Amino acid sequence: MAAITNAKDEELFDIYDEAMNHLGVAARSEVHAKGYWHQSFHCWIVSGEGADRQVLFQQRNALKDTFPNYYDITAAGHLAAGETVRQAARELEEELGLAVAFEALTPLGEAQYENTGEVRGVSFIDREYCHLFGVRCDQPLTSYRLQASEVAGLYQASLREMLELLAGVRESVDARGIAFPLGERPGQLDPAGAESADGVTALSACSVRLGRHDFVPHGDAYYERVLTALAAL
Repeated sequence: MAAITNAKDEELFDIYDEAMNHLGVAARSEVHAKGYWHQSFHCWIVSGEGADRQVLFQQRNALKDTFPNYYDITAAGHLAAGETVRQAARELEEELGLAVAFEALTPLGEAQYENTGEVRGVSFIDREYCHLFGVRCDQPLTSYRLQASEVAGLYQASLREMLELLAGVRESVDARGIAFPLGERPGQLDPAGAESADGVTALSACSVRLGRHDFVPHGDAYYERVLTALAAL
């Protein structure tokens, strides 16, 4: 399902009060400016087993209107006006090129949270009712096809170490991944090592060391709940 837009080609979201009573429809910029509650789809991917279990997460594109360049959920997105959670699972294929049946996703419950901030001089209030899912996928990172307009890179790190990071046992985690070169992220590119048709360099292997402050602040309770559930997938 294509996102519903207004005359300015801006996404439209269903909006709610805190008790999730439907209030109507509003444009994305208005939703974030006025802090309307809206729905989102979150899906985390894990690979491996036991002590070798890895959790995958993305780096957000630098042009995002909330938390640009931060590290975040493997694939996520807002539900467009009139869209169901099942339809919103399109985010996996749009952002990562991963076609997964909705029935293959493991529901991890729901969560409500809010964040505030400022990006390029514009303040935002992001209040989300999140539908949480997890899925195991053992394909290599190079098999994913990233949507460069949304995702700057895809990384994986030890799930155990991520839990320790949240518990304050360690100050950082090491992650390896694939990412688009800075300044060369305006489309969906082929990660196989060749240049795309428009001449933009493809994804490159890289590694990063990350602290808690590098991740979108969904809250420690959110991360602990999700990562603990992912250990059982």
